[in-house]
Amino acid sequence: METKWSKVIIHASAFFAPWLVPIIFFLISSDEEVKAISIQALLFQIVMGVLIAISVGLSFVLIGLPFLIIFGIMVFVVPIIGIVKALSDEPWRYPIVGRWV
Repeated sequence: METKWSKVIIHASAFFAPWLVPIIFFLISSDEEVKAISIQALLFQIVMGVLIAISVGLSFVLIGLPFLIIFGIMVFVVPIIGIVKALSDEPWRYPIVGRWV
């Protein structure tokens, strides 16, 4: 039960402290699954930040606008999917970085 709520908090942290909370849970948790999810969440936020920054730069030549929209939607939708999966105790990995960890 504690693991379930830890995962929910890690996923939800994307909306209030996307880098701080996963780092804290990685450091204080003894559960390997929680550590893996916290690393995935942190890497996802870093990768999405880089992709959005690149898209903003490319939006001046209009090619970045579709990417900016897609990545912007992903930043909000992916953590919500993670929260729902964590609440139903289903295993789930973040897209893009889930296979790295």
